[in-house]
Amino acid sequence: MKKVTSVFWISLVLCLGMVVWGLVSPTTFNGYTGYLTAVISDVFGWYYLITVFVILAFCIYMIFSKYANIKLGKADEDPEFSLPTWFAMLFSAGMGMGLVFWTTAEPISHAFTSTPRSEPGSQEAISEALQFSFFHWGVHAWAVYGIVALVLAYFKFHNGAPGLISATLVPLFGEKAMAGTPGKLIDILAVFATVVGVASTLGFGTAQLNEGMSFLFGTPNTFTFQLLILAISTVLYVGSAWSGIGKGIKHLSNINMAVAVVLLLMMLFAGPTLYILNSFTDAFGGYLNNFFNMSFNLESQNPEKRAWVNSWTIFYWAWWVSWAPFVGIFIARISRGRTIKEFMIGVLFAPSLVCFIFFAVFGASALNLEQNGVAKISEYSIETATFGMLQHYPFGTLMAFFTLFVIAIFFITSADSATFVLGMQTTGGLLNPPNLVKITWGFIQAAVAAIVLYTGGTQGLQNALIIAALPFSLVILLMGVSFFKTIQKDLLVNKPKRT
Repeated sequence: MKKVTSVFWISLVLCLGMVVWGLVSPTTFNGYTGYLTAVISDVFGWYYLITVFVILAFCIYMIFSKYANIKLGKADEDPEFSLPTWFAMLFSAGMGMGLVFWTTAEPISHAFTSTPRSEPGSQEAISEALQFSFFHWGVHAWAVYGIVALVLAYFKFHNGAPGLISATLVPLFGEKAMAGTPGKLIDILAVFATVVGVASTLGFGTAQLNEGMSFLFGTPNTFTFQLLILAISTVLYVGSAWSGIGKGIKHLSNINMAVAVVLLLMMLFAGPTLYILNSFTDAFGGYLNNFFNMSFNLESQNPEKRAWVNSWTIFYWAWWVSWAPFVGIFIARISRGRTIKEFMIGVLFAPSLVCFIFFAVFGASALNLEQNGVAKISEYSIETATFGMLQHYPFGTLMAFFTLFVIAIFFITSADSATFVLGMQTTGGLLNPPNLVKITWGFIQAAVAAIVLYTGGTQGLQNALIIAALPFSLVILLMGVSFFKTIQKDLLVNKPKRT
């Protein structure tokens, strides 16, 4: 593989070394990473809340700033992908299959199991459940993706820099430093976060698909069957990555969004429609009304509630930061030709609204069942909560089939997007990395996921990802500073002279 860089080999050794540790001594691995994760949540909780809010403020400012009409590319370039295709691709990469499960499981947990503020099962807790789900999956999450994608797209398509995270920091630290060890360490951190994050999701997603198939069809819930699911999925997503963004990933994303919308409409009309509409309106109003309170609330004087903030909000903020290299690079890659204003509105508000609608439709349908004593959805596992909810509504079996299909395609699109991004990051930022490199990363991710399934070490890898998010959050802030410095300089250089 002639075009691979040292980042490829170092990242490969680092990831495999961590996996071997988790395989040989999972208890020790989980213990150390769990301890560090707990320390980070306790000590740096304030830092995460402030950092993510600053990032969100930056993204909103860019929509109304004097830079809003600057194109991510040359002045005469048109967008590479149509608006619906662009949205489908960025949404599939950014949320993926986690959305299908958490739209049911998270509101149920907030209302009946582990509540943010009120007594479990109370009317107040049920009202707050969707509000906090909106908070966790809304503009804060997409702002983290948005800033990374914006900076990368501007440097790559407007200034012609390599498509590497390290390349965006050249204005701050100089080309020599970013071409040397410091720059390589930053790119390795991005690759590490992508591999571990996506491999964890592949392992978790495989288990979820197995649970769903077992729930619906009675298939065996065993490691062997999970390995079969993973093997088939690997062939599909490696094949999609092989065909390139303009074919495989593009078509899969469009198909998945279409099927997801059909599933959403079926659930809206088969479920408690009026209850869903009322819940959406109430939750959206609560989200807007308590936006700043939720953004900065650490519950510092209440240890029990602080534990909830750590396990949900701080965890989510760290999770979005850790996924930012992968999702940000992918969104940057597909956003050539769009203005900064169009880009930010599309990345911040459109997917947030879709997330809110999904949570309202699926979450409220589940809340309605448990609130009225029809079914104890809170007793189901995360993997089966959605399927358990669907069986209590008309066309439940048909919707369950659609749900499995959506999960499977989200599974494949997330994996092939990550495979493409890993290929870019380990070949010096090539927009179309060699197929052999993409195939290598595709099988490495599958191998890590298989070991995760075998050892049950998902938690350890998730902890490792949260640990990696802390230094990368600083990289994101530096990317924002570097971007401002560069765009102001570019504006002065291109400013028309007075006559």
